Amino acid sequence: MRRTILEQFPAGDPRGSRPAEEFAAARRGEGLAAEVVMDLDHDVFLVVVPQQPANAGR
Repeated sequence: MRRTILEQFPAGDPRGSRPAEEFAAARRGEGLAAEVVMDLDHDVFLVVVPQQPANAGR
């Protein structure tokens, strides 16, 4: 499954993943299927959504 990155947050933030979780919750409130994942290679939390096929709804 391909995903689109909406935002990234440094893992070293004093609040941990909370800023990413809050951002994802706000996007879910807008109807997006946002989730938080960890990118270990870059030490960041990513807020992602599933990528929609180009021909969706046709």
